[in-house]
Amino acid sequence: MGEIGIIGPEERVELLDGELMTMPPIGPDHVASVDILDRVFQRTIGERAWISAGGAITLDPISEPQPDIMITVSRDEKQRWTALPTPDDALLVVEVAKSSLSIDCGKKLRAYARCRVREYWIVDLVHECIEVYRNPHGRRYADHHTVKRGETLAPDAFPDAVLAADDILPPDG
Repeated sequence: MGEIGIIGPEERVELLDGELMTMPPIGPDHVASVDILDRVFQRTIGERAWISAGGAITLDPISEPQPDIMITVSRDEKQRWTALPTPDDALLVVEVAKSSLSIDCGKKLRAYARCRVREYWIVDLVHECIEVYRNPHGRRYADHHTVKRGETLAPDAFPDAVLAADDILPPDG
C-alpha cells in the first residue's frame, strides 16, 4: 500500500485483524526503552537468536503488527530475505506502551495469544511496570504477572538474559 501511495511514507500503521491501525507518535521515553531493551538483548543473547527492533511479524493472513522488540529463532538466510517471522519463530514479543497502552493491552494481546506467540511483554510507561504474558490459550494467556520497580525479569527462552525493571522504565521521580 505504501508503494502505490495509499499509505504515506511517514504514516505509522499496523495491520491487525484485517484493520489498518494508526499508531500514535512515539516519545523520547518510548525510544529510550526500546533502545535499552535492544542493547541489553544484543549483549546478553548475542548470536543465540535474532533480535529485531521495530520489525514486523506475520501472525496470520490478516495481521502483521510491528512490535517494538522481537526475539526470534535464527532462521536461514533465504527465509530471512523472503518471509517475515511467524509466531512459530517468535520467542518473545515486546511492546513499549504509553499512548498505545489500550491497544497493546487489548486487541494486540488477544491477537498475539490467538496466534500462539509464546511470550508477550508490555512495557507500561504509564503505570511504570512490565506486564509479562506466557503460555497462550485461546485469546488469552494462561500465565500473567506484573514486574515492578526493584524487580527483575528474563525471557522464558533465555533465563540468563536478566533485566532490571528499573533499567527499562523511565527514571524514578
